[in-house]
Amino acid sequence: MVLGRKVTDGGMSAATVVYAPDEGPDMAALGRRLWQRKGRILATTLIFGAVAFVVVTLMTPQYRSEARLLLEARENVFLRADAEKNADLSTLDAEAVASQTQVVLSRDLAREVIAKEKLAQKREFNPTSSVLRTVLGLLGMTRDPGSLTRDERVLESYYERLNVYAIDKSRVIAIDFTSADPQLAADVANAIAETYLQMQQAAKRDQTRAASAWLAGEIDKMRAKVAEAEAKVEAYRTQSNLYAGSNNTLLPTQQLTEINSQIAAARGQQADLEARATRLRALIKSGQPIDSSDIANSELMRRLAEQRMIIQAQLAEQSTTLLDQHPRIKELKAQLAEIDQLMRREAERLARQLDNDAKVAGERIRTLTASLDQVKKAASQTNERDLELRALEREAKTQRDLLESYLAKYREATARESINAAPPAARIISRATPAIKPAYPKKLPTVLVAAFAGFALSAGFVVTGALLASPSAAARGLTGAAPMELGTAAAVMPLAASPPLAPPATSAAMAAAVPPAAQREQEIASLARELRAAGEGGRRIAVLGAERNVGTTFAAHALARALAESASAVLVDLAFATPRIGALSVEPEAPGIADLVRGRASFGDIVTRDASSRLHLVGAGRLDGMEAAAVAASPMIATVVEALARSYQHVVLDLGAVPDCALERFAALAPRALLVTADPAAAATRATRAAILGAGFAEVRILLGGARAAAA
Repeated sequence: MVLGRKVTDGGMSAATVVYAPDEGPDMAALGRRLWQRKGRILATTLIFGAVAFVVVTLMTPQYRSEARLLLEARENVFLRADAEKNADLSTLDAEAVASQTQVVLSRDLAREVIAKEKLAQKREFNPTSSVLRTVLGLLGMTRDPGSLTRDERVLESYYERLNVYAIDKSRVIAIDFTSADPQLAADVANAIAETYLQMQQAAKRDQTRAASAWLAGEIDKMRAKVAEAEAKVEAYRTQSNLYAGSNNTLLPTQQLTEINSQIAAARGQQADLEARATRLRALIKSGQPIDSSDIANSELMRRLAEQRMIIQAQLAEQSTTLLDQHPRIKELKAQLAEIDQLMRREAERLARQLDNDAKVAGERIRTLTASLDQVKKAASQTNERDLELRALEREAKTQRDLLESYLAKYREATARESINAAPPAARIISRATPAIKPAYPKKLPTVLVAAFAGFALSAGFVVTGALLASPSAAARGLTGAAPMELGTAAAVMPLAASPPLAPPATSAAMAAAVPPAAQREQEIASLARELRAAGEGGRRIAVLGAERNVGTTFAAHALARALAESASAVLVDLAFATPRIGALSVEPEAPGIADLVRGRASFGDIVTRDASSRLHLVGAGRLDGMEAAAVAASPMIATVVEALARSYQHVVLDLGAVPDCALERFAALAPRALLVTADPAAAATRATRAAILGAGFAEVRILLGGARAAAA
């Protein structure tokens, strides 16, 4: 709370006096009040603790025991069905574990456990009606046990004491059971786990037994179907005369294959004989030595060849001593010519023999071709009947395969049922044991909590009573505090648009009490708080100087830094006549708005950081006197300011001296203005302020400047 007195003269505030804020209640007095009431507080604490102790002592202790189940595939792979031998049955997802948890909580399992442990005969699980329960039942908060049957009461008590949950990131199910008898709690928890396993095993046995019974009936039906299908196949084959040969092929088809093979062999033999005969005649006609496999196989040709070799040897021997005209040489040559003549005759005879064999092969081809045509006609007549036969055979094979699969499954099912190969898909990994300490109630924590509650309540009542008994004590700091001056007429305060400025009513004591530098810091900090509280209307502000060298840039920089302490802020240098913001940046040579307007830099290049704070800066850039007016008149200035307003919470514009800038152009960029002047009461200041308001600014504040501020 701040109280003050404001003296006005001609519409201008003369001074603002505020009192030091209230620092809250007197904690020392509250401490003394608590100490005075220590007996009452201690008594209340002891009473609460004693009542809690009596209550927890009279309560029947409850003991909790826990059993744990591990879900896993315990079936032996050698006893598993063939269709499941390659399947991975050990992996269980979270949904499967949750489903098994619900099985443990099922009512069927609960009834079996209740019957096995005889819980219905125990008073703990079969409560009778009481006044409290009757009242709660009438209020709808619970059901009256008297209105329930015996089984319903036992089941309700059973589920109130049972807690089944799955352990996180595991396939383990925990079973907690609570009872006044620790041995009974352990027995029931173990009974639940064992009954669950028995139910799982019984369910598998029932499935196997049901599958065996169903398969037995289906097998009898399938046997009759298979016999009927096979009888149809044999009857149709006999009727259609469709008998199969080797490789289960019909006789016409097999004959076609054989005749085709014989025709191909005969054609090959004929071609071979004709080629050999042609070769022999070519050798005879050329007069070359006859050298062929057919000649080599002739006995006469072998003898003639041997004689020719002997005569050639004699001729060669006699030629060494006798001349060509010698009678012996002539005789040997005559004999050699006669042998060659005989060999040519034999070759011609062999060629004629090969021709005859080729003709025989040709006749065989014609005979086989005729037989092939006859077999084709017979095969074409049996194609349609063969298709019908194949359809009957496929039907019979399908029925036979189905029967065999049923028989295999039936054998597996009966074997699994006979050897009891159906273990449950879980096992007990931790059996419940009787608890030593009761799980409820926790005596010591309950007593401590009750005692602390009594202490807190009694102390709270004492403090509340002390505060409400003397409300004037909270205001003592205001009525007895001395006023403290925060500023003079040059302080930052709103000015109306119509009333003229009045000279400040300051005193020498005030001027001596607050130095100008400290006064400006207070005024700038106060203005920053007002801008933050103003919301959207305080996001933009323009700083102007009544003249040059009054500290405009200093005031704009100080205000922007104050805003940047708790929000994102940027200081923009639009004083193109006297730019100074660039010297405060960590990059003094960085480009600025003028470079962006001229296309020499991008938007990201012109934003830099303050050298000593988290404030961001945008300099004026590199320009000369001729270029400054053109840049200031560019419509892109408004675009840049709008873009910065979208990115920052506060935008401070340094417009420089009023005589150097076009006020109408910059009035649309910021609704608020801060005028820095060396003499707030001067007529020139009033005229400058009127000019700023006339240019379109909605609000103008005045800040004391001067030569010292400019030097700073």
